Amino acid sequence: MNTVIYARFSSHNQTEQSIEGQLKTCYEFAQKNGYTIVGEYIDRAISGTTDARPDFLRMIEDSAKKGFQYVLVYQLDRFARNRYDSATYKAKLKKNGVRVLSARENITDDASGILVEGLLESMAEYYSAELAQKIRRGMDINAEKCLCTGGNIALGFKVAPDKYFIVDEETAPIVVKVFEMYASGQTVTEICDTLNAQGYKTSRGVAFNKNSLRKMLQNKRYIGIYTYKDKEIPGGMPRIISDDLFYKVQEIMTKNRKAPARSKARQEYLLTTKLFCGYCREMMRGYGGTGKSGKPHYYYACNNMIKKRCKKKIVRKDYIENLVIEECRKQLTPANIDKIAREVVALCEREKDNSNLRHIEKLMRENERKQRNLMSAVAECEIDSVRKSLYVEIARLNTELDTLKNEYAIEQAGAVSLTITEVKFFLSQLRKDKADSISYRKTLINVFVNAIYLYDDKITIIFNSGDKPVTIDDELLSDIEESNAAVEGSLLDAVAPPKNPSLMTWIFLSIAKAMAYHQPLGCI
Repeated sequence: MNTVIYARFSSHNQTEQSIEGQLKTCYEFAQKNGYTIVGEYIDRAISGTTDARPDFLRMIEDSAKKGFQYVLVYQLDRFARNRYDSATYKAKLKKNGVRVLSARENITDDASGILVEGLLESMAEYYSAELAQKIRRGMDINAEKCLCTGGNIALGFKVAPDKYFIVDEETAPIVVKVFEMYASGQTVTEICDTLNAQGYKTSRGVAFNKNSLRKMLQNKRYIGIYTYKDKEIPGGMPRIISDDLFYKVQEIMTKNRKAPARSKARQEYLLTTKLFCGYCREMMRGYGGTGKSGKPHYYYACNNMIKKRCKKKIVRKDYIENLVIEECRKQLTPANIDKIAREVVALCEREKDNSNLRHIEKLMRENERKQRNLMSAVAECEIDSVRKSLYVEIARLNTELDTLKNEYAIEQAGAVSLTITEVKFFLSQLRKDKADSISYRKTLINVFVNAIYLYDDKITIIFNSGDKPVTIDDELLSDIEESNAAVEGSLLDAVAPPKNPSLMTWIFLSIAKAMAYHQPLGCI
Protein backbone atom coordinates (compact mmCIF):
# COMPACT_ATOMS: atom_id res chain seq x y z
CA MET A 1 0.00 0.00 0.00
CA ASN A 2 1.22 3.51 -0.81
CA THR A 3 2.48 5.27 2.31
CA VAL A 4 3.95 8.67 3.16
CA ILE A 5 6.17 9.49 6.12
CA TYR A 6 5.52 12.45 8.38
CA ALA A 7 8.47 13.53 10.52
CA ARG A 8 8.87 16.49 12.86
CA PHE A 9 11.25 17.85 15.45
CA SER A 10 10.55 20.67 17.89
CA SER A 11 12.83 23.64 18.34
CA HIS A 12 14.05 22.46 21.71
CA ASN A 13 17.08 20.15 22.05
CA GLN A 14 16.42 18.41 18.73
CA THR A 15 18.21 18.73 15.39
CA GLU A 16 18.25 17.42 11.84
CA GLN A 17 19.67 14.20 13.30
CA SER A 18 16.29 13.71 14.96
CA ILE A 19 14.65 13.76 11.51
CA GLU A 20 17.21 11.33 10.11
CA GLY A 21 16.58 8.93 12.97
CA GLN A 22 12.82 9.10 12.48
CA LEU A 23 13.10 8.50 8.74
CA LYS A 24 15.47 5.56 9.22
CA THR A 25 13.09 3.85 11.65
CA CYS A 26 10.07 4.53 9.41
CA TYR A 27 11.77 3.13 6.30
CA GLU A 28 12.80 0.00 8.20
CA PHE A 29 9.23 -0.45 9.45
CA ALA A 30 7.80 0.04 5.95
CA GLN A 31 10.20 -2.48 4.39
CA LYS A 32 9.50 -5.04 7.09
CA ASN A 33 5.71 -4.74 6.78
CA GLY A 34 5.36 -4.34 3.01
CA TYR A 35 4.46 -0.63 2.76
CA THR A 36 5.61 1.39 -0.27
CA ILE A 37 6.95 4.85 0.65
CA VAL A 38 5.86 7.38 -1.98
CA GLY A 39 6.69 10.65 -0.23
CA GLU A 40 7.93 12.49 2.85
CA TYR A 41 6.47 15.45 4.76
CA ILE A 42 8.85 17.10 7.23
CA ASP A 43 8.38 20.01 9.64
CA ARG A 44 11.51 21.36 11.28
CA ALA A 45 11.67 23.22 14.61
CA ILE A 46 7.89 23.24 15.07
CA SER A 47 6.07 21.99 18.17
CA GLY A 48 3.47 19.24 17.89
CA THR A 49 1.18 21.18 20.20
CA THR A 50 0.20 23.42 17.29
CA ASP A 51 -1.40 22.54 13.98
CA ALA A 52 0.30 25.51 12.25
CA ARG A 53 2.78 23.18 10.55
CA PRO A 54 3.18 23.80 6.79
CA ASP A 55 4.11 20.28 5.66
CA PHE A 56 1.61 18.72 8.04
CA LEU A 57 -1.25 20.79 6.61
CA ARG A 58 -0.01 20.10 3.06
CA MET A 59 -0.10 16.37 3.84
CA ILE A 60 -3.70 16.60 5.11
CA GLU A 61 -4.67 18.48 1.93
CA ASP A 62 -2.81 16.03 -0.33
CA SER A 63 -4.64 13.08 1.25
CA ALA A 64 -7.74 14.11 -0.69
CA LYS A 65 -5.89 13.28 -3.93
CA LYS A 66 -5.99 9.55 -3.01
CA GLY A 67 -2.27 9.13 -3.76
CA PHE A 68 -1.55 7.27 -0.51
CA GLN A 69 -3.44 5.14 2.00
CA TYR A 70 -1.25 5.46 5.11
CA VAL A 71 0.67 8.12 7.02
CA LEU A 72 3.63 6.57 8.85
CA VAL A 73 5.13 8.38 11.86
CA TYR A 74 8.04 7.49 14.12
CA GLN A 75 5.60 7.50 17.01
CA LEU A 76 2.19 9.08 17.48
CA ASP A 77 3.42 12.20 19.24
CA ARG A 78 5.10 13.22 15.96
CA PHE A 79 1.62 13.44 14.42
CA ALA A 80 0.22 15.58 17.24
CA ARG A 81 0.87 16.00 20.94
CA ASN A 82 -2.55 17.54 21.42
CA ARG A 83 -5.10 14.74 21.71
CA TYR A 84 -7.89 16.83 20.24
CA ASP A 85 -5.93 18.05 17.20
CA SER A 86 -4.96 14.42 16.68
CA ALA A 87 -8.61 13.35 16.62
CA THR A 88 -9.59 16.17 14.25
CA TYR A 89 -6.91 15.51 11.66
CA LYS A 90 -7.19 11.74 11.85
CA ALA A 91 -10.89 12.21 11.08
CA LYS A 92 -10.00 14.25 7.97
CA LEU A 93 -7.53 11.57 6.87
CA LYS A 94 -10.07 8.83 7.50
CA LYS A 95 -12.59 10.65 5.31
CA ASN A 96 -10.02 10.45 2.51
CA GLY A 97 -9.35 6.76 3.16
CA VAL A 98 -6.01 7.34 4.93
CA ARG A 99 -4.84 5.78 8.23
CA VAL A 100 -2.06 6.75 10.64
CA LEU A 101 0.57 4.14 11.55
CA SER A 102 3.27 4.28 14.23
CA ALA A 103 6.67 2.68 13.58
CA ARG A 104 7.61 2.53 17.27
CA GLU A 105 4.37 1.81 19.09
CA ASN A 106 2.77 -1.59 19.00
CA ILE A 107 -0.87 -0.52 18.78
CA THR A 108 -3.27 -3.40 18.38
CA ASP A 109 -5.99 -3.26 15.75
CA ASP A 110 -8.24 -6.08 16.95
CA ALA A 111 -11.94 -5.62 17.69
CA SER A 112 -11.41 -5.01 21.39
CA GLY A 113 -8.77 -2.39 20.69
CA ILE A 114 -11.02 -0.55 18.27
CA LEU A 115 -13.82 -0.50 20.82
CA VAL A 116 -11.63 0.81 23.63
CA GLU A 117 -10.14 3.44 21.35
CA GLY A 118 -13.56 4.67 20.27
CA LEU A 119 -14.77 5.08 23.83
CA LEU A 120 -11.68 6.82 25.16
CA GLU A 121 -11.66 9.34 22.32
CA SER A 122 -15.23 10.44 22.95
CA MET A 123 -14.62 10.86 26.65
CA ALA A 124 -11.42 12.82 25.97
CA GLU A 125 -13.42 15.23 23.84
CA TYR A 126 -15.92 15.55 26.67
CA TYR A 127 -13.26 17.05 28.90
CA SER A 128 -12.10 19.29 26.07
CA ALA A 129 -15.69 20.52 25.74
CA GLU A 130 -15.64 21.51 29.42
CA LEU A 131 -12.67 23.79 28.73
CA ALA A 132 -14.40 25.21 25.66
CA GLN A 133 -17.45 25.99 27.77
CA LYS A 134 -15.32 28.03 30.19
CA ILE A 135 -13.82 29.94 27.26
CA ARG A 136 -17.28 30.67 25.86
CA ARG A 137 -18.38 31.92 29.28
CA GLY A 138 -15.50 34.41 29.29
CA MET A 139 -16.41 35.55 25.78
CA ASP A 140 -20.02 36.06 26.85
CA ILE A 141 -18.88 38.30 29.70
CA ASN A 142 -16.72 40.37 27.32
CA ALA A 143 -19.61 40.66 24.87
CA GLU A 144 -21.87 42.12 27.55
CA LYS A 145 -19.32 44.96 27.84
CA CYS A 146 -19.07 45.33 24.01
CA LEU A 147 -15.42 44.23 24.11
CA CYS A 148 -13.56 42.30 21.43
CA THR A 149 -14.03 38.55 21.90
CA GLY A 150 -11.23 37.56 19.54
CA GLY A 151 -11.36 36.28 16.00
CA ASN A 152 -11.26 38.35 12.84
CA ILE A 153 -11.79 42.11 13.20
CA ALA A 154 -14.08 43.61 10.55
CA LEU A 155 -12.44 45.90 8.03
CA GLY A 156 -12.55 49.52 9.23
CA PHE A 157 -12.07 48.71 12.91
CA LYS A 158 -9.16 47.96 15.21
CA VAL A 159 -8.97 47.03 18.89
CA ALA A 160 -7.63 49.37 21.56
CA PRO A 161 -5.51 48.12 24.48
CA ASP A 162 -8.62 48.06 26.69
CA LYS A 163 -10.25 45.68 24.13
CA TYR A 164 -12.85 48.21 22.96
CA PHE A 165 -13.34 48.71 19.21
CA ILE A 166 -12.14 51.94 17.63
CA VAL A 167 -12.27 53.18 14.03
CA ASP A 168 -9.24 52.38 11.89
CA GLU A 169 -8.63 55.63 10.03
CA GLU A 170 -6.69 53.84 7.29
CA THR A 171 -9.27 51.23 6.32
CA ALA A 172 -12.59 52.87 7.30
CA PRO A 173 -12.65 54.92 4.04
CA ILE A 174 -12.58 51.63 2.09
CA VAL A 175 -15.75 50.55 3.89
CA VAL A 176 -17.50 53.84 3.06
CA LYS A 177 -16.39 53.50 -0.56
CA VAL A 178 -17.82 49.97 -0.84
CA PHE A 179 -21.24 51.00 0.51
CA GLU A 180 -21.39 54.06 -1.76
CA MET A 181 -20.43 52.03 -4.85
CA TYR A 182 -23.13 49.44 -4.19
CA ALA A 183 -25.76 52.12 -3.42
CA SER A 184 -24.91 53.81 -6.73
CA GLY A 185 -25.88 50.67 -8.66
CA GLN A 186 -22.58 48.82 -9.10
CA THR A 187 -22.73 45.05 -8.79
CA VAL A 188 -20.84 42.99 -6.22
CA THR A 189 -18.61 41.59 -8.98
CA GLU A 190 -17.79 45.05 -10.31
CA ILE A 191 -16.93 46.33 -6.83
CA CYS A 192 -14.66 43.32 -6.15
CA ASP A 193 -12.86 43.86 -9.46
CA THR A 194 -12.33 47.54 -8.70
CA LEU A 195 -11.04 46.98 -5.16
CA ASN A 196 -8.72 44.17 -6.18
CA ALA A 197 -7.37 46.16 -9.15
CA GLN A 198 -6.51 49.00 -6.76
CA GLY A 199 -4.71 46.63 -4.40
CA TYR A 200 -7.16 46.78 -1.51
CA LYS A 201 -7.38 43.75 0.81
CA THR A 202 -10.00 42.36 3.20
CA SER A 203 -9.47 42.38 6.97
CA ARG A 204 -7.84 38.96 6.53
CA GLY A 205 -5.31 40.40 4.10
CA VAL A 206 -6.66 38.59 1.02
CA ALA A 207 -8.39 39.69 -2.16
CA PHE A 208 -12.10 40.56 -2.10
CA ASN A 209 -14.63 38.05 -3.38
CA LYS A 210 -18.40 38.08 -3.69
CA ASN A 211 -19.00 36.26 -0.41
CA SER A 212 -16.76 38.49 1.70
CA LEU A 213 -18.22 41.63 0.12
CA ARG A 214 -21.85 40.59 0.69
CA LYS A 215 -21.04 39.76 4.30
CA MET A 216 -19.43 43.17 4.68
CA LEU A 217 -22.46 44.97 3.25
CA GLN A 218 -24.73 43.27 5.82
CA ASN A 219 -22.54 43.94 8.88
CA LYS A 220 -24.55 46.02 11.36
CA ARG A 221 -21.41 46.94 13.28
CA TYR A 222 -20.80 49.61 10.64
CA ILE A 223 -23.83 51.53 11.96
CA GLY A 224 -22.68 51.25 15.58
CA ILE A 225 -24.56 48.07 16.57
CA TYR A 226 -22.41 45.62 18.54
CA THR A 227 -23.39 42.07 17.51
CA TYR A 228 -22.56 38.84 19.30
CA LYS A 229 -24.39 35.60 18.57
CA ASP A 230 -28.08 36.62 18.52
CA LYS A 231 -27.59 39.76 20.64
CA GLU A 232 -27.47 43.31 19.29
CA ILE A 233 -26.39 46.32 21.36
CA PRO A 234 -27.06 49.69 19.65
CA GLY A 235 -24.28 52.18 20.29
CA GLY A 236 -21.85 49.47 21.36
CA MET A 237 -19.54 50.19 18.41
CA PRO A 238 -18.18 53.37 16.82
CA ARG A 239 -20.18 54.23 13.69
CA ILE A 240 -18.63 54.24 10.19
CA ILE A 241 -21.76 54.28 7.93
CA SER A 242 -24.93 56.38 8.23
CA ASP A 243 -28.25 54.62 8.78
CA ASP A 244 -29.61 56.03 5.50
CA LEU A 245 -26.73 54.59 3.44
CA PHE A 246 -26.75 51.24 5.25
CA TYR A 247 -30.49 50.60 4.90
CA LYS A 248 -30.51 51.80 1.30
CA VAL A 249 -27.91 49.09 0.60
CA GLN A 250 -30.03 46.49 2.43
CA GLU A 251 -33.06 47.42 0.32
CA ILE A 252 -31.09 47.04 -2.92
CA MET A 253 -29.65 43.72 -1.78
CA THR A 254 -33.13 42.39 -1.00
CA LYS A 255 -34.33 43.31 -4.50
CA ASN A 256 -31.27 41.78 -6.15
CA ARG A 257 -31.30 38.64 -4.12
CA LYS A 258 -32.58 35.73 -6.16
CA ALA A 259 -34.38 32.75 -4.70
CA PRO A 260 -31.78 30.22 -3.63
CA ALA A 261 -31.35 27.32 -6.00
CA ARG A 262 -32.91 24.08 -4.92
CA SER A 263 -30.32 21.59 -3.85
CA LYS A 264 -30.46 17.97 -2.91
CA ALA A 265 -30.34 17.19 0.77
CA ARG A 266 -27.12 15.35 1.46
CA GLN A 267 -27.78 11.94 2.90
CA GLU A 268 -25.45 10.50 5.51
CA TYR A 269 -24.86 6.80 4.98
CA LEU A 270 -23.94 5.61 8.48
CA LEU A 271 -22.82 2.13 7.43
CA THR A 272 -20.35 3.25 4.76
CA THR A 273 -16.94 1.49 5.24
CA LYS A 274 -18.59 -1.13 7.48
CA LEU A 275 -21.24 -2.70 5.20
CA PHE A 276 -20.09 -5.38 2.74
CA CYS A 277 -21.81 -7.67 0.24
CA GLY A 278 -22.16 -11.15 1.72
CA TYR A 279 -21.65 -12.78 -1.69
CA CYS A 280 -18.61 -11.04 -3.18
CA ARG A 281 -17.28 -9.24 -0.07
CA GLU A 282 -17.20 -5.87 -1.89
CA MET A 283 -18.08 -2.73 0.06
CA MET A 284 -21.66 -1.49 -0.25
CA ARG A 285 -22.02 2.24 -0.96
CA GLY A 286 -24.69 4.85 -0.67
CA TYR A 287 -26.89 4.77 -3.76
CA GLY A 288 -29.68 7.26 -4.37
CA GLY A 289 -32.05 8.12 -7.13
CA THR A 290 -35.55 9.16 -8.13
CA GLY A 291 -38.43 6.81 -8.82
CA LYS A 292 -40.99 7.15 -11.59
CA SER A 293 -43.13 9.30 -9.30
CA GLY A 294 -40.26 11.74 -8.80
CA LYS A 295 -39.81 10.78 -5.15
CA PRO A 296 -36.17 10.37 -3.99
CA HIS A 297 -35.07 6.97 -2.69
CA TYR A 298 -31.90 6.04 -0.79
CA TYR A 299 -30.24 2.63 -0.76
CA TYR A 300 -27.02 0.75 -0.18
CA ALA A 301 -25.67 -1.05 -3.25
CA CYS A 302 -22.79 -3.47 -3.76
CA ASN A 303 -19.90 -1.98 -5.76
CA ASN A 304 -19.78 -5.03 -8.00
CA MET A 305 -23.55 -4.89 -8.53
CA ILE A 306 -23.12 -1.36 -9.89
CA LYS A 307 -20.43 -2.72 -12.22
CA LYS A 308 -22.80 -5.60 -13.12
CA ARG A 309 -20.46 -8.18 -11.58
CA CYS A 310 -22.70 -9.23 -8.69
CA LYS A 311 -26.42 -10.00 -8.37
CA LYS A 312 -26.77 -8.63 -4.82
CA LYS A 313 -29.95 -6.57 -4.64
CA ILE A 314 -29.97 -3.04 -3.28
CA VAL A 315 -31.45 -2.48 0.19
CA ARG A 316 -33.23 0.53 1.58
CA LYS A 317 -30.97 2.76 3.66
CA ASP A 318 -33.33 3.38 6.59
CA TYR A 319 -34.31 -0.27 6.90
CA ILE A 320 -30.81 -1.70 7.20
CA GLU A 321 -29.53 1.14 9.42
CA ASN A 322 -32.43 0.72 11.86
CA LEU A 323 -31.82 -3.01 12.04
CA VAL A 324 -28.12 -2.51 12.85
CA ILE A 325 -28.87 0.18 15.45
CA GLU A 326 -31.18 -2.15 17.33
CA GLU A 327 -28.53 -4.87 17.37
CA CYS A 328 -25.95 -2.35 18.64
CA ARG A 329 -28.21 -1.41 21.53
CA LYS A 330 -28.39 -5.07 22.50
CA GLN A 331 -24.62 -5.01 23.02
CA LEU A 332 -25.03 -2.67 25.98
CA THR A 333 -25.64 -5.42 28.52
CA PRO A 334 -24.46 -4.97 32.12
CA ALA A 335 -21.75 -7.57 31.52
CA ASN A 336 -20.48 -5.85 28.37
CA ILE A 337 -20.56 -2.42 30.03
CA ASP A 338 -18.45 -3.74 32.91
CA LYS A 339 -15.97 -5.39 30.52
CA ILE A 340 -15.61 -2.29 28.33
CA ALA A 341 -15.18 0.04 31.31
CA ARG A 342 -12.35 -2.07 32.71
CA GLU A 343 -10.55 -2.17 29.34
CA VAL A 344 -10.83 1.60 28.89
CA VAL A 345 -9.42 2.33 32.35
CA ALA A 346 -6.62 -0.20 31.79
CA LEU A 347 -5.66 1.60 28.58
CA CYS A 348 -5.67 4.95 30.40
CA GLU A 349 -3.25 3.54 32.96
CA ARG A 350 -0.96 2.22 30.23
CA GLU A 351 -0.98 5.61 28.52
CA LYS A 352 0.29 7.26 31.68
CA ASP A 353 3.60 5.53 30.97
CA ASN A 354 4.31 8.25 28.43
CA SER A 355 7.64 8.14 26.59
CA ASN A 356 7.49 11.89 25.95
CA LEU A 357 7.09 12.64 29.64
CA ARG A 358 10.09 10.44 30.40
CA HIS A 359 12.13 12.21 27.71
CA ILE A 360 11.22 15.67 29.04
CA GLU A 361 12.01 14.56 32.61
CA LYS A 362 15.43 13.42 31.43
CA LEU A 363 16.07 16.77 29.75
CA MET A 364 14.99 18.63 32.90
CA ARG A 365 17.36 16.58 35.06
CA GLU A 366 20.19 17.21 32.63
CA ASN A 367 19.43 20.93 32.61
CA GLU A 368 19.45 21.11 36.40
CA ARG A 369 22.73 19.17 36.53
CA LYS A 370 24.35 21.65 34.12
CA GLN A 371 23.13 24.59 36.20
CA ARG A 372 24.59 23.08 39.38
CA ASN A 373 27.94 22.56 37.67
CA LEU A 374 27.97 26.12 36.36
CA MET A 375 27.14 27.53 39.78
CA SER A 376 30.07 25.58 41.23
CA ALA A 377 32.31 26.97 38.49
CA VAL A 378 31.16 30.51 39.28
CA ALA A 379 32.02 30.03 42.94
CA GLU A 380 35.55 28.91 42.06
CA CYS A 381 36.21 31.37 39.21
CA GLU A 382 38.13 34.60 39.94
CA ILE A 383 38.09 36.09 36.43
CA ASP A 384 35.21 38.56 36.03
CA SER A 385 34.80 38.10 32.26
CA VAL A 386 34.54 34.34 32.67
CA ARG A 387 32.13 34.65 35.58
CA LYS A 388 29.95 36.94 33.46
CA SER A 389 29.81 34.42 30.59
CA LEU A 390 28.92 31.67 33.07
CA TYR A 391 26.03 33.74 34.43
CA VAL A 392 24.77 34.26 30.86
CA GLU A 393 24.80 30.51 30.27
CA ILE A 394 22.99 29.89 33.57
CA ALA A 395 20.27 32.37 32.54
CA ARG A 396 19.90 30.60 29.20
CA LEU A 397 19.56 27.23 30.90
CA ASN A 398 17.01 28.66 33.33
CA THR A 399 14.88 29.90 30.41
CA GLU A 400 15.27 26.50 28.78
CA LEU A 401 14.10 24.82 31.98
CA ASP A 402 10.97 26.99 32.08
CA THR A 403 10.19 25.90 28.51
CA LEU A 404 10.67 22.26 29.46
CA LYS A 405 8.34 22.65 32.43
CA ASN A 406 5.67 24.12 30.14
CA GLU A 407 6.06 21.23 27.70
CA TYR A 408 5.78 18.80 30.60
CA ALA A 409 2.57 20.44 31.81
CA ILE A 410 1.08 20.34 28.30
CA GLU A 411 1.98 16.65 27.97
CA GLN A 412 0.40 15.85 31.32
CA ALA A 413 -2.76 17.74 30.39
CA GLY A 414 -3.11 15.63 27.26
CA ALA A 415 -3.38 12.43 29.27
CA VAL A 416 -6.87 11.20 30.04
CA SER A 417 -7.56 9.81 33.49
CA LEU A 418 -10.82 7.93 33.90
CA THR A 419 -12.42 5.70 36.48
CA ILE A 420 -14.50 2.58 35.91
CA THR A 421 -17.50 4.39 37.43
CA GLU A 422 -17.23 7.25 34.91
CA VAL A 423 -17.05 4.96 31.89
CA LYS A 424 -19.91 2.80 33.11
CA PHE A 425 -22.04 5.92 33.60
CA PHE A 426 -21.48 7.02 30.00
CA LEU A 427 -22.26 3.58 28.61
CA SER A 428 -25.39 3.36 30.73
CA GLN A 429 -26.54 6.71 29.33
CA LEU A 430 -25.87 5.40 25.85
CA ARG A 431 -28.15 2.44 26.53
CA LYS A 432 -30.97 4.72 27.74
CA ASP A 433 -30.93 7.40 25.04
CA LYS A 434 -33.22 7.61 22.03
CA ALA A 435 -32.15 5.98 18.77
CA ASP A 436 -33.47 8.65 16.38
CA SER A 437 -30.56 11.12 16.63
CA ILE A 438 -28.13 10.92 13.71
CA SER A 439 -25.10 11.68 15.87
CA TYR A 440 -26.22 9.16 18.48
CA ARG A 441 -26.66 6.50 15.77
CA LYS A 442 -23.20 7.29 14.39
CA THR A 443 -21.68 6.88 17.84
CA LEU A 444 -23.28 3.48 18.33
CA ILE A 445 -22.12 2.22 14.94
CA ASN A 446 -18.59 3.64 15.16
CA VAL A 447 -17.99 2.23 18.61
CA PHE A 448 -19.59 -1.20 18.31
CA VAL A 449 -19.64 -2.33 14.68
CA ASN A 450 -16.53 -3.85 13.12
CA ALA A 451 -18.06 -5.18 9.89
CA ILE A 452 -21.44 -6.15 8.43
CA TYR A 453 -21.98 -8.78 5.70
CA LEU A 454 -25.33 -8.46 3.97
CA TYR A 455 -27.10 -11.14 1.95
CA ASP A 456 -30.55 -10.98 0.37
CA ASP A 457 -32.05 -13.10 3.15
CA LYS A 458 -29.79 -12.61 6.15
CA ILE A 459 -27.23 -10.30 7.75
CA THR A 460 -24.08 -11.10 9.73
CA ILE A 461 -22.75 -8.44 12.10
CA ILE A 462 -19.28 -8.61 13.67
CA PHE A 463 -19.20 -6.51 16.83
CA ASN A 464 -16.12 -5.09 18.53
CA SER A 465 -17.59 -6.02 21.88
CA GLY A 466 -18.52 -9.63 21.10
CA ASP A 467 -16.58 -12.85 20.72
CA LYS A 468 -18.79 -14.28 17.96
CA PRO A 469 -20.56 -12.82 14.90
CA VAL A 470 -24.30 -12.25 15.14
CA THR A 471 -26.34 -13.61 12.24
CA ILE A 472 -29.96 -12.60 11.70
CA ASP A 473 -32.23 -14.41 9.27
CA ASP A 474 -34.64 -11.89 7.80
CA GLU A 475 -36.76 -11.46 4.72
CA LEU A 476 -34.95 -8.37 3.55
CA LEU A 477 -36.50 -8.84 0.14
CA SER A 478 -39.66 -7.17 1.42
CA ASP A 479 -37.75 -3.94 1.82
CA ILE A 480 -35.55 -4.22 -1.25
CA GLU A 481 -36.54 -2.31 -4.36
CA GLU A 482 -38.21 -4.93 -6.54
CA SER A 483 -37.02 -3.42 -9.77
CA ASN A 484 -33.69 -1.63 -9.93
CA ALA A 485 -34.79 -0.15 -13.23
CA ALA A 486 -37.48 1.83 -11.44
CA VAL A 487 -34.86 4.11 -9.95
CA GLU A 488 -32.46 6.31 -11.84
CA GLY A 489 -29.61 6.05 -9.35
CA SER A 490 -26.26 7.57 -8.63
CA LEU A 491 -23.49 6.85 -6.12
CA LEU A 492 -23.53 8.95 -2.96
CA ASP A 493 -20.82 9.39 -0.32
CA ALA A 494 -18.62 6.60 -1.65
CA VAL A 495 -15.68 6.04 0.70
CA ALA A 496 -13.00 3.35 0.68
CA PRO A 497 -13.38 0.64 3.35
CA PRO A 498 -10.98 0.75 6.29
CA LYS A 499 -7.83 -1.34 6.22
CA ASN A 500 -6.09 -2.32 9.46
CA PRO A 501 -7.67 0.39 11.63
CA SER A 502 -5.29 1.52 14.37
CA LEU A 503 -6.28 1.51 18.01
CA MET A 504 -5.64 5.21 18.59
CA THR A 505 -7.54 6.29 15.48
CA TRP A 506 -10.81 4.66 16.48
CA ILE A 507 -10.85 5.41 20.16
CA PHE A 508 -10.14 9.09 19.71
CA LEU A 509 -12.75 9.56 16.99
CA SER A 510 -15.89 7.82 18.19
CA ILE A 511 -15.98 9.24 21.69
CA ALA A 512 -14.75 12.66 20.61
CA LYS A 513 -18.05 13.19 18.86
CA ALA A 514 -20.02 11.66 21.68
CA MET A 515 -18.86 14.17 24.29
CA ALA A 516 -18.41 17.25 22.09
CA TYR A 517 -21.31 19.19 23.56
CA HIS A 518 -20.91 18.40 27.25
CA GLN A 519 -23.79 15.95 27.10
CA PRO A 520 -24.13 12.30 28.08
CA LEU A 521 -22.48 9.98 25.59
CA GLY A 522 -25.64 8.89 23.86
CA CYS A 523 -26.93 12.43 23.29
CA ILE A 524 -24.46 13.10 20.50
